[in-house]
Amino acid sequence: QETYSRRHIPNAIHLPHKIITHEKMMEWPESVMFVVYCAGPHCNGADQAALKLAKLGRPVKIMIGGITGWEDEGFTLIGK
Repeated sequence: QETYSRRHIPNAIHLPHKIITHEKMMEWPESVMFVVYCAGPHCNGADQAALKLAKLGRPVKIMIGGITGWEDEGFTLIGK
């Protein structure tokens, strides 16, 4: 939560892989595409989240490079 509060992609939802469960996913329609990202290329939280979502049958993509990649492309962050 602290890292998310410091900086995150606009409109992102903080959904740590530890709380991704079948019950939690019921909050979104099955057709929702999840795009997961991490603090940067050194982090594997996005990979863990993507694996959990895929195992639950949810459409998911990993944003390569995470926040670092986002910034490298010149996009802004919230909370910075």
